[in-house]
Amino acid sequence: MSKKRIEVVAAVLKNEGEFLAVQRAPSKLDYVSEKWEFPGGKVEAGETLVAAITRELDEELRIAVTEPKFLLMVEHSYPDFDITMHCFVIEVPTRELELTEHIDSRWLSKDQLWDVDWAAADIPAVEKLQSTF
Repeated sequence: MSKKRIEVVAAVLKNEGEFLAVQRAPSKLDYVSEKWEFPGGKVEAGETLVAAITRELDEELRIAVTEPKFLLMVEHSYPDFDITMHCFVIEVPTRELELTEHIDSRWLSKDQLWDVDWAAADIPAVEKLQSTF
């Protein structure tokens, strides 16, 4: 049986040269439990990537965003599912947000990006940020 494939979007939120990382809640899936990630989520049927990232950020952080810029696409296989993750960089004017699903958040400079334990699928995006910004 083939594994489930999930298409997701992730937002690298940038403010004053720092990037937002959010921490997942404890989970029965130990490989993502309490790991750090860029906020985002599943693309729903018929939804564009930009519509998906806009909706997810409203749901997860209660923020409205404009002009997501495509950063990279990541293909990653977890033990239970495969994901295709479309990452966008979004410049935000404020750091005011409300965590509705995550247990913690941190703004990290480029040099601090490795201070947190990233979910495996997010690591290529972290590496890309280090080489791009």
